[in-house]
Amino acid sequence: MTRPPVPAGVPGELRRRLGVPDAVVIGLGSMIGAGIFVALAPAARAAGSGLLIGLAVAGAVAYCNATSSARLAARYPASGGTYVYGRERLGDFWGYLAGWGFVVGKTASCAAMALAVGSYVWPGQAHAVAVAAVVALTAVNYAGVQKSAWLTRTVVAVVLAVLAAVVVASFASGEADAARLDLGPDADPGGVLQAAGLLFFAFAGYARIATLGEEVRDPARTIPRAIPIALGITLVVYALVAVCALLVLGPRGLAEATAPLADTARAAGAAWLAPVVRTGAAVAALGSLLALILGVSRTTLAMARDRHLPHVLAAVHPRHQVPHRAELAVGAVVAVLAATTDVRGAIGFSSFGVLAYYAVANASAWTLSRAEGRPPRAVPAVGLAGCLVLAFALPASSILTGAAVLALGAAAYGIRRLAADRREP
Repeated sequence: MTRPPVPAGVPGELRRRLGVPDAVVIGLGSMIGAGIFVALAPAARAAGSGLLIGLAVAGAVAYCNATSSARLAARYPASGGTYVYGRERLGDFWGYLAGWGFVVGKTASCAAMALAVGSYVWPGQAHAVAVAAVVALTAVNYAGVQKSAWLTRTVVAVVLAVLAAVVVASFASGEADAARLDLGPDADPGGVLQAAGLLFFAFAGYARIATLGEEVRDPARTIPRAIPIALGITLVVYALVAVCALLVLGPRGLAEATAPLADTARAAGAAWLAPVVRTGAAVAALGSLLALILGVSRTTLAMARDRHLPHVLAAVHPRHQVPHRAELAVGAVVAVLAATTDVRGAIGFSSFGVLAYYAVANASAWTLSRAEGRPPRAVPAVGLAGCLVLAFALPASSILTGAAVLALGAAAYGIRRLAADRREP
């Protein structure tokens, strides 16, 4: 049975403040972030000259996921995203599993983005800077979602300006060679799929719009418009940046780059631009971290309401109208991870968890009727198949770790349900 969203005007309700522009900006802040600065090199190592094909595959799967998510979010405009959709359409377990995969995977992503900030700003004290960034952005989110949207708009503007400078410098450079875009024998299907899975990490931010379903005005209209707009802008930007990097560095040079876009600027004869790119990467990582904490805390709120997580986290601040306890809990966990962990492999681990999350979203969208706004059948079918293929094309370590974490979550669910059944008369 469908559970209605929290009624308006009762304690625990989040305030609907965001329109289409704000929702698009939050989605862009989640996608046009540090991913484009760090994901191109490992994707090029996997796909070689097939990098652009991998980007296209990732974009196609992301489109299917975004379309399914938008239709579901319009139907269920409550915080929690696919956790809510899976619960309502497939049953409690699948909703729980989606929410578990999202919270765990994206918490790891938060730590990765925080450490990215630290490595760009002060490499020698990356962990300390990462913790400071987490504390500062948790405070921003605590103060209210409108302030988060305003800060995200600023971050998006800065990052787009930096990426535009790299694109212009590359196209204007005499080092750009169109022959470097040609497919070579290194573009094998397995490598292309692995690259698509890694690049999917940089596309997954549109989930942030859906998880804010309880805070947007007129969600049935706002969410289906905001998600494809944000995804379309991101795909165009990523394609331009990837083409420029390949034109200047070539597949091998891009694969070996430690700072792909800064190296692209130097190779294009614009060494002065490299420090600007470095600053832009730090700002982008901050923007991603801000939006990630926002999204994880909303899913935590939804799961706490259903007591899949401690119910104390379901509280909403009476003045700021934000899930303040969930935000503080997420911020504390991320700060600990940022202070103690190595983030190598975090992209693959995060991608596995998020692909599992979107597999549930597509399966949920498949069950919608036409009257409920079901997308064309091919969309959730391709999205579901694409999520599974990309998840199991990731590096083996990411698959094993991700599968183990999902199994742990499933076991915890089973134990909790068994205990609940025993308590019933």
